[in-house]
Amino acid sequence: MGPLRRQSPRTHPFNSALETGIRALVVLEAFHPRRFDLLEMTWLDHLVVHTGDLDDIEAPGSLHPALPNRAAELVVRRPLLEKSLRLMQQLHLVDVFETEDGITYGASDDAPIYLDLLQAPYTFALKDRAQWMAERFADLSSTDIRAQMEKRISRWTADFCADESFKGIQS
Repeated sequence: MGPLRRQSPRTHPFNSALETGIRALVVLEAFHPRRFDLLEMTWLDHLVVHTGDLDDIEAPGSLHPALPNRAAELVVRRPLLEKSLRLMQQLHLVDVFETEDGITYGASDDAPIYLDLLQAPYTFALKDRAQWMAERFADLSSTDIRAQMEKRISRWTADFCADESFKGIQS
């Protein structure tokens, strides 16, 4: 008789709270000590895997394929990202700050130690892109970053905001 195997349903690792949380953590660590709100994190989470969307000749190629209907991707990303940031907070990898302007997120002091343990080629590519973004946006204020994001993905942002307004009407 062979070893007993644990019977559990298989879950897809991509776009899970863990995978999205690790992606968010990589972004926050690259930008450390900067903090971002949920909307900014949603944009940055999109851009770290779709760096080609920036139309910058120096941008590294996108990690994920460019799929149609990007607005839906952003709409799905926001609640998943919020759940993922809570998970990373529970693991003491993300710090949450309550400010006059709202809630912001930053990498904790434990984040670099954890991220150094991740050695997959995908993780290295993700870290490279996050670092490139951090350097590209380093001198920009939050207002300037928002303007850049809206300029680059204004079509998706408009759809995203329209969906958020629609949710408010339904409530």
